[in-house]
Amino acid sequence: MSIQMLIPKHKIIYILEEKSMTISSGEIKRNMTILLQDEIYQILEWQHRQAPKAPPTLTLKLRHIESGNVYEKKVPGNQKLELAPTDIREAQFLYKDKDLFVFMDNSNFEQYELDEKIVGDASKYLSEGNSISIIFLEVRPLAIELPSSMTLTIENTEVGLKGDTQSGATKPATTTTGLTLQVPLFIENGQEINISTSDGSYLGRN
Repeated sequence: MSIQMLIPKHKIIYILEEKSMTISSGEIKRNMTILLQDEIYQILEWQHRQAPKAPPTLTLKLRHIESGNVYEKKVPGNQKLELAPTDIREAQFLYKDKDLFVFMDNSNFEQYELDEKIVGDASKYLSEGNSISIIFLEVRPLAIELPSSMTLTIENTEVGLKGDTQSGATKPATTTTGLTLQVPLFIENGQEINISTSDGSYLGRN
C-alpha cells in the first residue's frame, strides 16, 4: 500500500533547513539517515577506531534506502556526516496483518503499513496500543524508534517461588510478542513487566 501524506508547510521548511546539517562521529545515533556519495543510507551500527600512529577511522554498518541492502563503509574518523532530511512522527501500534505492521498517526489518525524489513527486531517489543516513533524520509517510512522501556506481558514461564524477591535468581520467560528474556523467580504468566528496549532486559514489574 502506498503512503500519501500532506506535510504542513512549516514541516517542509524545517526539513529543507535540515539538509545542510552535519554531525561528527560522537553525535551518531542509531537509525539516523545520512547522505554519502549522493546516496541515502540509514545507520545501523558504527564503531570509531584509533590505531597507534594512524589516523582515526569510522566504520559504519549502513542500510541503503533505495535497495534495502546492507553495507559496511569506512570513512575518516574526523569526517563530518551530512544528515538526510527526515521527519519523526508519533504513532500507536494497532495490529499485525500477515507480514505488515499497522500503525496509526497520533496527530492525524492516518494509518501506515510497515513491512518486517522496516520494523526489524523492534517487532518483539510491539504490543497492541504501544506508542512508538516512525522515522520518515519525505513520505517514506524508514524505521521505527522505541521508547527506552516498554511494558509487555509474560506468556510463558515456569512456576517459580512467589515469595523469592531477594535471591537474585532468574528463569527464562517469553512475552506475548515473542521476546525471550530472564526474569526473577516470582514472575508469573500473565504479569506485565517493564523491559529495556536497548538490550531486552527485565527492569521491574509494572
